[in-house]
Amino acid sequence: MSFTTPAQFTTRPTLEGHFGMAASTHWLATAASQAVLERGGNAFDAAVAGAFLLHVVEPHLNGPAGDMTGVFATAEQPSAPKIMMGQGPAPAGASIEHFRNEGLDMVPGAGALAAAVPGAVDSWLNLLEHHGTWELSEVLDFAIDYADNGHPALGRTVGTIDKVKELFTEHWPTSAAQWMPDGTVPKAGDLIYNHAYADVLRRLISAGDGTETREARIQAARREWKTGFVAEAIAEFIKAPHRHSTGSDHTGVMTVEDIAAFDAHFEDPVTIEFRGYQVAKIAAWGQGPVLLQTLKILEGFDDDRLDPSTELGAHTILEALKLAMADRDTYYGDNDVDLEWLLSDEYAAQRRELIGSTASHEFRPGADRAGAAPTFRPPLTLEGEDKEALIKAGIGEPTVQKNGVNNGDTCHIDVVDRWGNMISATPSGGWLQSSPTIPQLGFCLGTRLQMMWLDESAPSALAPGKRPRTTLTPTLISKNGEPVIALGSPGGDQQEQWQLLLILRLLVGGYAAQQAIDAPALHTTALAGSFWPRTWVPGGAVVEDRLGDEVINGLISRGHEVTRAGNWDLGRLSCVTRDPKTGRLTAGANPRGAQGYAAGR
Repeated sequence: MSFTTPAQFTTRPTLEGHFGMAASTHWLATAASQAVLERGGNAFDAAVAGAFLLHVVEPHLNGPAGDMTGVFATAEQPSAPKIMMGQGPAPAGASIEHFRNEGLDMVPGAGALAAAVPGAVDSWLNLLEHHGTWELSEVLDFAIDYADNGHPALGRTVGTIDKVKELFTEHWPTSAAQWMPDGTVPKAGDLIYNHAYADVLRRLISAGDGTETREARIQAARREWKTGFVAEAIAEFIKAPHRHSTGSDHTGVMTVEDIAAFDAHFEDPVTIEFRGYQVAKIAAWGQGPVLLQTLKILEGFDDDRLDPSTELGAHTILEALKLAMADRDTYYGDNDVDLEWLLSDEYAAQRRELIGSTASHEFRPGADRAGAAPTFRPPLTLEGEDKEALIKAGIGEPTVQKNGVNNGDTCHIDVVDRWGNMISATPSGGWLQSSPTIPQLGFCLGTRLQMMWLDESAPSALAPGKRPRTTLTPTLISKNGEPVIALGSPGGDQQEQWQLLLILRLLVGGYAAQQAIDAPALHTTALAGSFWPRTWVPGGAVVEDRLGDEVINGLISRGHEVTRAGNWDLGRLSCVTRDPKTGRLTAGANPRGAQGYAAGR
């Protein structure tokens, strides 16, 4: 059986050219990135400009005090991809003992207690300092412009504000002042302003006044962010008790010293070979190896079992994902994880043998190298409303609850330039509904600590200075030591799953970028949810209706608990590609939600 032929219709063309390509989850960020390329900037200048603009135009999906991970390769060293480590750790005061003394048995899903040290801004400035060419003032001009002069509110931004309006008006007045300035929820298309954040960016730029070099000016901005007025405003504001998702009031624990101690840096990626390609991901302090483990399992099957558009392929993919996710939930964290074993051919073969003809409803992590069973098993709860909430969280735009809880809102950006620099990055956290807005700054803290457990035996147990096991997970694919594809997607626990479909269709099915992005998507919800309240759906599978009744009914007959999501509701993928031999570039972006776009020539 051959791989399913891609549909002739695509929602927009796969862009082709040789100068430069950008793709992101918002058209304005894509346009800004492409504008930088047109004015002589490289892919890293372009990505940083787009990323800061995403803080402004997708405030319900990311914010300056959030986090990010990226993966990139430079034209000078194409065979040595690097990871952007923009995930801040737990503050010094964020201990299991402190949370338990606050009467909590789980890290809240909203409120300053859930905040990791902000990592996104320092990570983007670190990239600009070491691999960019533009001045900080030039890069930030786009974000300052739209923050000061306004941008049209997205329907989903408005929907988020409407969902949490009572929280804002009753408990978070500073958030109400920023996002409901006249006392009412804005309408889609209304202009939204963030003058406070524009002023923050201007003050970061002015921190470098009088310094002699571009790099020194960026370093001055990084110091000002981490030790100056930003850190001071954060630490002072969260001393006041405020409402958390638990329904109780707490103060935050983050200090200026916590923020000052964080330094974004570059790391080596974890890589595997798949069908002659090298796939690079972040390590097990995030969920990156889930994609690698799944590819290792699937590589042992014939092509017809790797096709997401068929019953057999969809079933096989879902079962492989469940196995990799069980290992994620059992082993991954900011500690020593035996990835050599988890990514080995021997282990993949053992896991592959567990895939039968019917859907498993069991939680099945593998044994370690010595054959010992895991010592930690995440509590897997599923009751009434929890099940409904988790299923909904996997359908399209993640669910926002009235208490501010989110199930994984995120942005994404990919850029490639004419010289061969390539980057994929996923900024997130610091959503407008995460915690009260800090009025002097125009943004709030994130909630990434909700991915940590108040259980000392857990590999991702909460501990001061330890990074939460982030879901942010962009991908870079190389061929013969040259980067050829940068891709990624928002989606929390779905990020690796939707990326897997794109990769299989590109590398095995031979699809063009937009064909692969448009093709019907699916994912499993049979995993320990990364977001509060941490539930799972045994055998759960969410599919787009366009997969077809025959395939969907076949999955049901195999025992999958299938939820139909609608025709165009799963995935927010984007990607850029480059052929090193010809310099030919392509790009594609997600049509779902009428928000993502690619641009280039």
